Amino acid sequence: MALKDSKKRAPLFNSFGFAFSGIFKVIKDERNIKIHLFAALISIGLAFYLHISRIDWLILLLIITIVISLELVNSSIEAVVDLASPNKHPLAKKAKDVAAGAVLVAAIVSIIIGALLFFPYFTILR
Repeated sequence: MALKDSKKRAPLFNSFGFAFSGIFKVIKDERNIKIHLFAALISIGLAFYLHISRIDWLILLLIITIVISLELVNSSIEAVVDLASPNKHPLAKKAKDVAAGAVLVAAIVSIIIGALLFFPYFTILR
């Protein structure tokens, strides 16, 4: 017979509530995620307008998810670093810069993928 956990687990519903609370907090407080969400909405609107293929939808949603998820992780890393190191420290700066760099790489690659994804649809419209 398995031993019961000594800690009581919060109901699954609460876990989703905590997750959504974190997402909304980042959207409220962080400028960059607003930029990423705006770009995502424009891309989704363009995708509907151009009637892109199913595989193109999957690619588009995947790259949007990657960028938004990395921005959420970046915000959490920044918060933890600020808590752990309220004073300026080279390692704190490195952690924050690397996390921001990960978002930047994903954003740049997503722009390239988006251009490659949408370009053929514009050539068809001519």
